[in-house]
Amino acid sequence: MPDKPIPISAPTPGPEPSRPSWESYFMEITQLVAKRSTCTRRSVGAIIVKDKRILSTGYNGAPSGVSHCLDIGCLREHLNIASGERHELCRGIHAEQNAIIQAALHGVSIKGAALFCTNLPCSICAKMLINAGIKKIVYLSGYADRMSLDLLEEAGVSVVQSDFGNEEDRV
Repeated sequence: MPDKPIPISAPTPGPEPSRPSWESYFMEITQLVAKRSTCTRRSVGAIIVKDKRILSTGYNGAPSGVSHCLDIGCLREHLNIASGERHELCRGIHAEQNAIIQAALHGVSIKGAALFCTNLPCSICAKMLINAGIKKIVYLSGYADRMSLDLLEEAGVSVVQSDFGNEEDRV
C-alpha cells in the first residue's frame, strides 16, 4: 500500500489555467442572451442570478406572438425619437422586464437576487427591479437616464459598472 495517494492525472506543466471570475462569466452570458434581441436599435441581454445560479434570462424584443421590429421596422426610428425617450411608442419589451416576466411565468422568486445586464436599466425597469426585490445590478454599458441611478440608490440597490474584459478580472 503506498504512503501517498496516487494522483489521477499528472499536473499540467506551465502556467495555471485561468478561469473567468463569476462576474465575467455572467457578463459574457448576458452578451450571448442579447444576440436573441429583435430590436433594430439596440441589443440588450439580462440575466437574474442568485447564489451563482441563473434564475432567468431576458432580451429586448416584441412580445410573444407579435411581429418583430426586425421584420416590420421600428416606429421610434421612423418618428426620429431619441433613445431613452417615449418608451410607450416602442412595441418591444426591455430585457430586464422580460427576465422578470420569465421568472414570474415559471414561479421562480427573484427576491434578493442580482441582475447582470449589458446596459444600465432605464428608470421604468429600475422601478420594476426595485419592486421585484433585486438587490444588486451589474451592468456593462451606461444609459442616458440619471433618474434610474437615483431611484436605485434611494432604494438601496447596489449598482456596479462591470470591468468585464479587463485581463485582471480572473479568479
